[in-house]
Amino acid sequence: MRPASLKEYAGQEHILGPGKLLTRAIESDKISSLILYGPPGTGKTALAAVVSNETKSHFEPLNAVTSNVAEIRKAIDQSKKRFELKGQKTILFIDEIHRFNKAQQDVLMPDVENGNPLLIGATTHNPFFSIVSPLLSRSLVFELKPLSEENIRTLLKRALADQENGLGKYAVKMDEEAIDFLSKICDGDARRALNALELGVLTTQKIDGAVHFTKKAAEESIQKKSVVYDADEDQHYDTISAFIKSMRGSDPDAALYYLAKMLYAGEDPRFIARRLVICASEDVGNADPQALVLANAAMQVSEFIGMPEARIPLAQAAVYIACSPKSNASYLGIEKAMKDVAENKTLEVPRHLKDASYKGAKVLGHGEGYKYAHDYEGHFVEQDYLAERRHYYEPTDQGYEKNFKAYLEALKRIAKNP
Repeated sequence: MRPASLKEYAGQEHILGPGKLLTRAIESDKISSLILYGPPGTGKTALAAVVSNETKSHFEPLNAVTSNVAEIRKAIDQSKKRFELKGQKTILFIDEIHRFNKAQQDVLMPDVENGNPLLIGATTHNPFFSIVSPLLSRSLVFELKPLSEENIRTLLKRALADQENGLGKYAVKMDEEAIDFLSKICDGDARRALNALELGVLTTQKIDGAVHFTKKAAEESIQKKSVVYDADEDQHYDTISAFIKSMRGSDPDAALYYLAKMLYAGEDPRFIARRLVICASEDVGNADPQALVLANAAMQVSEFIGMPEARIPLAQAAVYIACSPKSNASYLGIEKAMKDVAENKTLEVPRHLKDASYKGAKVLGHGEGYKYAHDYEGHFVEQDYLAERRHYYEPTDQGYEKNFKAYLEALKRIAKNP
């Protein structure tokens, strides 16, 4: 069911729409080496085949999981001979190209630079993390997005109608709600949708000479929804980033969605719990000091009880943080202080604040002139705590922190009028 031409190709309008760079390059046969990057089932292999068809090039597929340097060199040598004998270019398509190590990728360099063969690499991993820089610099990188529900619907209907390569010969009566279900549940993965359709059609008994494909059949065919979520790359970092930003942005619904996605995909609850603690301190701070207490409790409880019950205290903490007033004043304060320490002259501890508890300290004058705050009215007395004036903490008017602001302003007034 792979498309034979650009007209048959569904989706990826952001790179294959009218007048787009990749479309122009294919149509004018001025294609250069490409790296196609995106989730499974978004059409990377199909697009490579379309490029080959449109440019009348020989299509030479390799898979980085099973191929080695000898096979790469053999394919390159054959592409050179093919061009010498027939004048035909070769598209060397390498699926899962991120599986090649640096040495294997380096083997491609001289011939890719000369333009024969033309390399099209496909990967589900971010190429800027997994492909060597020299190869990237000689290739155009295009990110493929999950297909829209409408794209998937188009592909399913095309498969049902195709007599030669599709399921047209099976006389399928497909309910619209079944198509809608598959289009939505496959998460933009065309391969997953087509596999489920094929499985359902081939295993459903015919009634009156036709296969009646219902929503129930669709649900049974696709089984549990799989979430695209890698353990240590884009999906991992993008999802936790969205989770934290949703809590910071006071959206409990979004926070719960990303939490559910991570847990469903098998993310380590301890990783999530640590981020809850950080967010409670960095983004809520003293606007609601209880947020840190609750987040820490959720971390400890989730460690103790484990999954699946750990989802409950994690959700409670995420909702609390999202719904709390926000202040990053403490975070900004320590960042400013750290920068000051790193870049400017280190301030000596004032003599009256130095440790005076050991023998000989008084001889050095340590502690001399120190004023014990609790001996004074309001448990406050004006004295210098830094050798030079510095200001790092700016309390906000948010939540409980406004009490800090009022207290510090009151102390300033007392200092001016003792």
